[in-house]
Amino acid sequence: MVGVVTVEDVRRVAAALPRTSEHLIRDRVKFRVGSIVYVAFSRDETVMGFAFPKEERDGLIAERPGVFHLPRPSDQRFNWVNAWTAALDEDEMRELVVDAWRMVVPRFLHDHPATLLTRDE
Repeated sequence: MVGVVTVEDVRRVAAALPRTSEHLIRDRVKFRVGSIVYVAFSRDETVMGFAFPKEERDGLIAERPGVFHLPRPSDQRFNWVNAWTAALDEDEMRELVVDAWRMVVPRFLHDHPATLLTRDE
């Protein structure tokens, strides 16, 4: 079932991931490891941006244009893509957040137990 994913939903997932910290920067909630942001919300929280390989971005957007879209032009140089929060379900959000986190942490953390939890655990 697709529903609006909220900052609270993402916070629950991100808080369990090692080295994650939450920040409010220019009225936008961001989750990062060190100085590297891996998830950020728009001010109105209708868009969730997240780390995603640039070389796979166009395919993701083409496959589901009602869910995913390009970041603003100045951010397109980064490994980043945006999603409409209303078009994501919690399971997909969790997968996107964990994969984004994996892009910014050392490889030895990739299989941390927090990455294996399901929504019901």
